[in-house]
Amino acid sequence: MKVAFTTSDRVHINAHFGWAKEIDVYDVTPEGFSFDKTLEFSGDLKEDGNEDKINPKLEALKGCTIIYVAAIGGSAAARLIRSNVTPVKARSESETIEELLTELVKTLKGNPPPWLRKVLQQESKPLNFEDEDEEGILVNG
Repeated sequence: MKVAFTTSDRVHINAHFGWAKEIDVYDVTPEGFSFDKTLEFSGDLKEDGNEDKINPKLEALKGCTIIYVAAIGGSAAARLIRSNVTPVKARSESETIEELLTELVKTLKGNPPPWLRKVLQQESKPLNFEDEDEEGILVNG
């Protein structure tokens, strides 16, 4: 599966989805992970209320299963979910992409939690997460 990360330094999950200028994409299997590509975005990405800035990201993330973010707005999260990309908030901005990828590989080898099994099965209906925050975004934990 393809997993994406919003990042400003290519090491940590430390960028807001809407404001991210770079999103790193990795291929992840139970055997391991490898870097695929960096998606780059330009323009006025910090303009709140500008839903058009999300469209290029939604298009670029087609084929991704999960995107880890430092933060994301409710509207953008809903649009990702409708595009079959599950947004997940990182535990902290100090968490590294490599740490999370290593945990994800271990999880895939073992018994993935129900939300991840549903994501992997690519069900088209909206997911019901048990570990959501107040905006309905899954919290990595």
